[in-house]
Amino acid sequence: MKAIGSIYLSWRKGKGSRRKIVGLIKKNATSGVRFSYLQKGVLEAQKEGFTPYTDFPDTTKVYSENVLEIFGQRLIKTERPDINKYLDFWAIDTKFKDDKYYLLAYTQGMLSTDNFEFLADFHPTKKLCFISEICGLSNAKVESGTLISGDKLSYKLETDNPKDSFAVKIFKGEKPLGYVKMIHSKIFYKKLKSPLKITVKSVDQNSSVNRVFIEISF
Repeated sequence: MKAIGSIYLSWRKGKGSRRKIVGLIKKNATSGVRFSYLQKGVLEAQKEGFTPYTDFPDTTKVYSENVLEIFGQRLIKTERPDINKYLDFWAIDTKFKDDKYYLLAYTQGMLSTDNFEFLADFHPTKKLCFISEICGLSNAKVESGTLISGDKLSYKLETDNPKDSFAVKIFKGEKPLGYVKMIHSKIFYKKLKSPLKITVKSVDQNSSVNRVFIEISF
C-alpha cells in the first residue's frame, strides 16, 4: 500500500479525446477516505459535456461517507471463477484483493458504460509494478503487428510538453508509440534509485493497434 498516493478521477468525452482530471480521492488514518472535485478540471470537462458522477452530484462538496462503497461498485466481484486471471493481469497482490482503495488504484475502475477512470499517483517502492496504458495511439498510427506481449519499450521525459508537465513519450526502437497515461506518468519524474521499465502486457489490434496495456516496474 505504500506505493499508492492519492487517486485521481479522470473523465473524457470519448475514445481519442484528452482526459480531464476532475476529482481526487484521498485516504488517511484520521479523516478516512474523502472525495472532492477539482474545479479547474471540472470547468474544462464541462465544455465537452461532462456531468458529475451520479452519486456525487455536488461539485463543490467534499464527500466523506460511503466513498469506497460507491466507487467500489465498479470493481469485479472477488468470488468470480476467473478472479485469479484478473488479479494476475492487473499485477495485484492477492493479500489486497478485498481492499477497494487498492483495487481502484491498480485496475483504474474502468467500465464500458461510462468514461471515468481512476488514476493513482504511485510512489517509488522497491517492488513497484502496475499496469497502465499507452495513450495517443491513433495519432501515432501504429500498424498491426508492431507490438507483441513481452516487448520492452523505451521512453523519454518531455519536460517541455505544453499539455502535460509530466509527459512521458514511449518508443519501440525509434518508432514513437504515444504516451504513458497522465498521473501514472508522474512516477517517472520522482527521485528513483534505478530506471523504470516498460513492458507490453497485452495488445488489442485488428488492421491497426487499438489499445496497448503496459507494465511499469523496476
